[in-house]
Amino acid sequence: MEKLKIGMVGAGNIATNAHLPAYAKCHNATVVAIVDLDRSRAEEAAKKFGIPEVYDTVEEMLEKADIDAVDVCTWNNGHAPCAIAAANAGKHVMCEKPLTVSDELADAIKEAVEKAGVKFFLAVPGRFGHKNEYLQKQVADGAFGEVFYAKTSYIRRRGTPSGWFTDKKTAGGGPVIDIGVHGIDAAWYIMGCPKPTRVSAFTSSHIGDYQTKGVGRWHGTPSPDNQFDTEDLGAGVIHFENGAMLMFEASWAINGPAHSDTQIFGSKAGADVTSATIYGERDGYLSDDRITLDDNDRFLAEITHFADCVLNDKPTRYPIEQAVTMQRILDAIYDSAEQKKEIIL
Repeated sequence: MEKLKIGMVGAGNIATNAHLPAYAKCHNATVVAIVDLDRSRAEEAAKKFGIPEVYDTVEEMLEKADIDAVDVCTWNNGHAPCAIAAANAGKHVMCEKPLTVSDELADAIKEAVEKAGVKFFLAVPGRFGHKNEYLQKQVADGAFGEVFYAKTSYIRRRGTPSGWFTDKKTAGGGPVIDIGVHGIDAAWYIMGCPKPTRVSAFTSSHIGDYQTKGVGRWHGTPSPDNQFDTEDLGAGVIHFENGAMLMFEASWAINGPAHSDTQIFGSKAGADVTSATIYGERDGYLSDDRITLDDNDRFLAEITHFADCVLNDKPTRYPIEQAVTMQRILDAIYDSAEQKKEIIL
């Protein structure tokens, strides 16, 4: 079978712990080149995963490597320049979430992708989890009736990552853009991706760079400035053109219990996404139906999907238009919090 030839941009946590192990199992894509700001880190990843070529810059890799597409796994503020350079070189683009750090840069990526006529895919693995896929199809088929409300939480009591993650210049924000986007996107996707119209939100940074003992952290490489200026918590509501509303909260650090869940509510039925339980009625009685679905490797699923879309000229499940819309939502959350008012999209 033909395999899509990938150039990996970035050899950090998400690349070495998620994407590259998935490529090792992928039947239709293979990584043939890798680049990182730290060449020694790229060389280490190349040795571990059998990648034949290592480059010093993205530009050099795009010019010299025999690749069809790039997989962008850099710091968030590196997504736009790498994606735009790849598109300008005629390469298809898969980009780890979030798309970028501002809606202006999101528009620039969209312009480059559309001008080049290449495929784009935003890598948000939740869209490929079997529970999310099943419930999204049920909503699309009308089993839930009119979906008018959803809520999602991704709460860590203490779980702030280190390094570039807490530097707004490199990350674009804190838990909202890092982990909150998973729940926001899951709810939005299952709801059918309705058009957002307004956002009201707030953020908090009352915990900060805590020194709590006995807790672990996700370690990121230090950024050039290595500031700690992101939020601990973000929460708010997103309104949609069809009248539906999504309530969200996301935290790295809060004095409360850790939990993660997403719930969808419709006129015929609702669902808890985490447990895949559907709440409805049967024969006039209330019914709780828990759907048994096996776990799957979501990173492998999204990579296989991207390769299939490129090799067989299919639309991706997370195209550039939706990626830009999600970036606008994220920007509106931070703008609303900063300006202390509702943001109209």
